[in-house]
Amino acid sequence: MLQSKSAGLSDVGKVRKQNEDDYVIRNDQGLFLVSDGMGGHRAGQTASSMVATLLPDALEQQLSALPLEDAETVSFCIRDAIVAVSQTLWQRSSQDPALAGMGATLALLVTRSTTAFIAHMGDSRVYLFRSGRLQQLTTDHSLVSLLQSTGEITAEEARTHPARNRITRHVGMERPLYPDVQSLELSEGDRLLLCTDGLNGMIDDGHIAEILARCKDPEEACQALVDAANAAGGKDNVTALVVNLDLVER
Repeated sequence: MLQSKSAGLSDVGKVRKQNEDDYVIRNDQGLFLVSDGMGGHRAGQTASSMVATLLPDALEQQLSALPLEDAETVSFCIRDAIVAVSQTLWQRSSQDPALAGMGATLALLVTRSTTAFIAHMGDSRVYLFRSGRLQQLTTDHSLVSLLQSTGEITAEEARTHPARNRITRHVGMERPLYPDVQSLELSEGDRLLLCTDGLNGMIDDGHIAEILARCKDPEEACQALVDAANAAGGKDNVTALVVNLDLVER
């Protein structure tokens, strides 16, 4: 089976006054997430905090009740838990004027034996670093991602596009839009990176890959990634969470 060693780091950055990011590490559950809050400083902090507080417990309840953990059933339970938390956020924001428009992105990793389940909403990302190569596993739910997929703009243009922060799906939406959920068979030595857009918005994938190749320890890697984002301007809150996976005998 695969055993994880992980670390996370969140930083306010060089421009923002408050950190509206949050993250969770539960190695015993094989559960890891990052979330970026939206809707103003109080609403943003509340949204990401609610995701970080409510979702792990909702997932634990859903998954612990499974008689069989086949990939399709696990994926359904993950999707169902995220939708339930999303509805809770929307209800809270609709009842409290100070939280109107509250929402949050989500990048989630759940490991079961040698399978990774990855879910996301918004533009927080999950990357796989395998055999020295970096692969983005998630596709941003954003306007620029849609424009890029239709060939209207290039990847380089997307990085500076004026609508780059407009996302099309998030936790807390009034409409019941579902998260994307996928599964991946893991291999010895795989590393996964979960991050908010404060990281990939400041440094490109090549720089991220270079740091992961150089920094083998998760804590060291997170510190180097956050430092690099801040050195590049730190225009947003930045959160990085790195999970190393090693094969161990039962």
